[in-house]
Amino acid sequence: MAERFSASGQCLCQSVRFTADTVSKHIGACHCTMCRTWGGAPFLGLECGSQIEFEGPVNTYESSDWAERGFCSNCGTHLFYRLKDSNKYVMPAGLFDGQADLVFDHQIFIDEKPFYYSFSNATQTMTGAEVFAAYAPKE
Repeated sequence: MAERFSASGQCLCQSVRFTADTVSKHIGACHCTMCRTWGGAPFLGLECGSQIEFEGPVNTYESSDWAERGFCSNCGTHLFYRLKDSNKYVMPAGLFDGQADLVFDHQIFIDEKPFYYSFSNATQTMTGAEVFAAYAPKE
């Protein structure tokens, strides 16, 4: 199985369509409070690099000093989490057409996961501190 692939997808109302050239086949769950507030549940995303083209009414919200979240201006579908300094996107796995080869294999902000749910998959995990140490912009 190739680790990356090209893919396309769309929002719920089909007003926003996108193509991404370097989508990872590895789904990750983010349990941070911000992601759970944004979507009402953990964010299940795919790293997509920076080569993404969007067509349609996309709006953004600056959710922190280093990242923004994008959504469809018509239906509100969550489209992406983007790291500003590297222009790298993480997009919800459910948006992509043809998801048969995807593998859920990692979780971040595991220390913020509430007690009322658990995934049965054996995955790699990172705490919030480990995520910031690995990915936060260095000053």
